[in-house]
Amino acid sequence: MQIQFFGAARSVTGSMHLLTLDGQNILLDCGLFQGKRQEAFERNSSFPFDPASIDILILSHAHIDHSGNIPNLVKNGFSGHIFCTHATRDLCSIMLRDSGHIQEADVEFVNKKRKKQNLLPVQPLYTIKDAERSLQQFVSVGYQRTLQITGAIRMTFYDAGHILGSALTVLEITENGKAQRLVFTGDLGRKGLPILRDPYPLREADVLITESTYGGRRHDDLNTVNEKLAQAVNETYAQRGKIIIPAFSVGRTQEVVYALHRLTEANKIPEIPIYVDSPLSVNATEVFRSHPECFDEETSHFLINGQDPFGFGRVRYVKSLQESKKLNRTTKPCIIISASGMCETGRILHHLRNNIENPKNTILIVGYMAENTLGKKLVDKEPVVRIFGEEYRLRAQVVKLNAFSAHADHEELLKYIGGFDRERLQNVYLVHGEMTPAEALAKGISSLGISGVHVPERKERVVIEQ
Repeated sequence: MQIQFFGAARSVTGSMHLLTLDGQNILLDCGLFQGKRQEAFERNSSFPFDPASIDILILSHAHIDHSGNIPNLVKNGFSGHIFCTHATRDLCSIMLRDSGHIQEADVEFVNKKRKKQNLLPVQPLYTIKDAERSLQQFVSVGYQRTLQITGAIRMTFYDAGHILGSALTVLEITENGKAQRLVFTGDLGRKGLPILRDPYPLREADVLITESTYGGRRHDDLNTVNEKLAQAVNETYAQRGKIIIPAFSVGRTQEVVYALHRLTEANKIPEIPIYVDSPLSVNATEVFRSHPECFDEETSHFLINGQDPFGFGRVRYVKSLQESKKLNRTTKPCIIISASGMCETGRILHHLRNNIENPKNTILIVGYMAENTLGKKLVDKEPVVRIFGEEYRLRAQVVKLNAFSAHADHEELLKYIGGFDRERLQNVYLVHGEMTPAEALAKGISSLGISGVHVPERKERVVIEQ
């Protein structure tokens, strides 16, 4: 068995790993790489293998950095099954089409500028139609339902607790008469987060491929996040400013709305209009409502008692572009939650462009920002940032809340990995993390007495001996 790491190797976006055995090529995830615009386009448009050579794709969850390049893979020749959970399939049906729409819209905007500069137009990575074609190849499988996907491999999904439908993938592999168990975590969630169930505790693995996003770092206390959120809202409201929240449409938006709901009910924030400005977020919230099997007890209790944690009184879901533009003209205090989460595409760019230079406003960061993204530049409080190719001065306040992260932190990762049979677990590969956090996590795992921990480079190939 061979594994080659093509994406999210010593980085946190573009998850893509190739498993080769028994004459089969199985791809784990096919995400979009996000970073410097030119590098991202080159990485995403050119696959390091022939897409037609891939037999099966296994998708851990619907976030674009894990699923976003599937339409391009299909467009370039991949014709096999795409296995994922039911909720992931439903989310991808809206997210991939939305991704195609955003790429078409962004290219249209950029090409208007290029035309004025007498430059040739550029083409989108893929279109809405490309995304729709790829959906025909999805095959959804329930949690804990084992499926024989090849003659040598049995696959089972378990709840990863990261976003709706996220899965821990267990592959039971028979090769040369011997059995091995490979676990791919995708992105691992956290215990105690609102809405979703906790990650399922797996105990047996010979090979583990796991994320390392927050290696060496610890999240803020979950018990204090509401207090910090309320403080940011109250301080900005007092100076009559706007609160701009870049958030992934799936997972983070619903968590923030749920938190604002609870603060409103507790009278800890004023009556301030809340706008979710993302058609994708609107549709994703409907998908959330249709998958109660993924909810924890508290959220299930809300729904059973007729309450809607995603649509309480003061939240307005904005679909039309005209409504979105009106938000940028309003001068009254409000909260605007918009995508994308790392501030690379979508309506959030327009909200930032129109509000970033006003010191009364607050940009509230509620998730991880990868290197070279606009979101990371905001977190680092760079004095001048570029949006749509133009420079803007960062005068708004920037507040970061780590506790909203849906990724397990250093201690949570160690606790989860430490639950595996340490004698059996011989190979651990750390992906989906920058080098510094990955190395910190590797050191922590080694201290548990688990050997064979490795942080692979991009395109590195490893052979798993039986």
